[in-house]
Amino acid sequence: MLFNSFEFAIFLPTVFFLYWFVFQKNIKAQNLFLVIVSYFFYGWWDWRFLSLIIFSSTADYIIGLNIGKTFNKNKRKYLIAFSFAVNLGFLGFFKYYNFFVDSIISAFSLIGIQLHARSLNIILPVGLSFYTFQSLSYTIDIYRNKLKATTNFINFFAFVSFFPQLVAGPISRATNFLPQFYKKREFDLNLAKDGMRQILWGLFKKIVIADNAAIQVNYIFENYASLPASSLWLGAFYFAFQIYGDFSGYSDIAIGTARLFGFNILRNFAYPYFSRDVAEFWRRWHISLSTWFRDYVYFPLGGSRGNKWNNARNILIVFIVSGFWHGANWTFIAWGLLNGLYLVILYLTKINRKHLDIVAENSVFPDLREFLEILSTFILTSIAWVFFRAKNLSIAFHYLGGMFNTSIIQHPVSVAVLRIVPLIFIMVIVEWLQRKKNHGLEIDQINKPWLRWGIYYSIILMILLLGGKQQSFIYFQF
Repeated sequence: MLFNSFEFAIFLPTVFFLYWFVFQKNIKAQNLFLVIVSYFFYGWWDWRFLSLIIFSSTADYIIGLNIGKTFNKNKRKYLIAFSFAVNLGFLGFFKYYNFFVDSIISAFSLIGIQLHARSLNIILPVGLSFYTFQSLSYTIDIYRNKLKATTNFINFFAFVSFFPQLVAGPISRATNFLPQFYKKREFDLNLAKDGMRQILWGLFKKIVIADNAAIQVNYIFENYASLPASSLWLGAFYFAFQIYGDFSGYSDIAIGTARLFGFNILRNFAYPYFSRDVAEFWRRWHISLSTWFRDYVYFPLGGSRGNKWNNARNILIVFIVSGFWHGANWTFIAWGLLNGLYLVILYLTKINRKHLDIVAENSVFPDLREFLEILSTFILTSIAWVFFRAKNLSIAFHYLGGMFNTSIIQHPVSVAVLRIVPLIFIMVIVEWLQRKKNHGLEIDQINKPWLRWGIYYSIILMILLLGGKQQSFIYFQF
């Protein structure tokens, strides 16, 4: 069930009404209701997917209880290893089985040995990468004595399956999110209003920006071999805005929807394209996943302890693993490796922690240096996005080669390709003005109701009149 679908437009108000007007007085009933509607929401794609999330949730619930009950170090290690085996085993089989089989066949063919292994037609369950990481962080934090195991299985199942962020995040940590299922929730009108504003802004970014950009991106990447460099650069830039509008739009809708039900989900994007270097970009992009890898991969590897070369190695490992998490394709690994190299260079030159504040915090416009830093960071990330979008490494390298072809001077870009530019400009201006806020429509400080509602209606009209052809959310494939 897509957030930008007619079905969800019926589902959400129905669930909202029952949640607040039928089950409000009983928190246990509310949580059970959330589990049921979340499973309905998830099963809308394919009811068979439910068996995986139920099994994974049950396993981690039982494992968490047993880790919490024992002080035996060896037993605790066996239990956490079993949690890893269950979660990563599901992830490895459904997401990477064919990738490993095909890679082994290709490797042996290089030395003249032909293998004939049968690949399975495995369907990747929607959201598997997200809810397995969310559930796995729960058992890890119990193992690290940062969290007590919950004895309420309904609350735990609600935590894992909460429908707003189930299929594409943000990845919520149990230390922050699980306790919210134990607290009685009173309807907060101001929280709900802000949630509705954030949902509206998320829909704008998804329907108006991402879906329109997708049309141009698909055409350019499918015909890259016959297009000039100018079009290829536009294709890379458009994809940068497509994936941002798509994924941050989803996160805005998820966070806003959670607020309608009295929950606070942590921020997942903080205007990453206003970053002044790639290190700052990764502190602002997909924050829930970046911090997950920081806490559960980077720090256990040693983090920044030890010499600088060990730290550089740790950075590269994290980004390669992050790339692999995104998909079973060498393009994602190349994308992660390139971003890792960007960060290693910043680390070795000791400027990776240079930009910890908000850009142009005390002025309306960035100065020339900040503008050039933002522009260069955007170009570097856009080049990396080519690997993310390309179907294979060969296409990615040929595409990048075409971007640096001198034909950019000889072939002007058609006007039709530029029609989306004003829409992107609107989004960029709004988010620049709101860069100190949590989202683009956090405008409760505007005292004039006619102005606020004028903004709301303008965005609604753009969604209705200028929206592109409906596209599935990009991160559903991960």
